[in-house]
Amino acid sequence: MIEFEPDCRLCPRLAAFRDAGKAQHPDYHCAPVAPFGYPEPRLLIVGLAPGFHGANATGRPFTGDYAGIWLSRALHEYGWSTAPESVSADDGLRLVGARITNSVKCVPPANKPTPAEIATCNRYLTAELDGRPAGSVILSLGAIAHTAVLRACS
Repeated sequence: MIEFEPDCRLCPRLAAFRDAGKAQHPDYHCAPVAPFGYPEPRLLIVGLAPGFHGANATGRPFTGDYAGIWLSRALHEYGWSTAPESVSADDGLRLVGARITNSVKCVPPANKPTPAEIATCNRYLTAELDGRPAGSVILSLGAIAHTAVLRACS
C-alpha cells in the first residue's frame, strides 16, 4: 500500500507553487495536506485540492476557508464532528466516524490541477479507498473529485 508522503514533490508545478507560497507566507503549511479524521471511516469525504488560504495554510483539509466553514457546520449538525467550526489544525475538532481527504494533496495554482497531477496523486486516494471498511460511504465534492474516486476504484 502506498502511504501518504508529507514531502512529496512528484508534481514539479505544484511543488514550485508551494515553495513560492511558503516564501510569501512563511507561517503557512505549504506542503501536501494529509487526510484528516477517523482512520476507518463510515463516511469518506473527497474534495478537489487544498485551498491556498485554507488547507494549504492550516495543513488540514477543509479548514480555514469558506468551504471548510460550510462543511464543518454540516458535519457537526449531523453528528459527524465534535464542533461546528474548524479554524486550525490544532483547534480540537475531531471527526466522528468520518474522514476528509482531497483528490490532489497539494494546492494547485488557480485551484486547477492538471490531468497529470490528478493522475499522479491518485495513488494516495487509491490507498485510502482500499483501506476503508466495507459498507462505508464516499461523498465526492465536485466533478474532479468524483472522477478521481472512480479512477481509484477501477
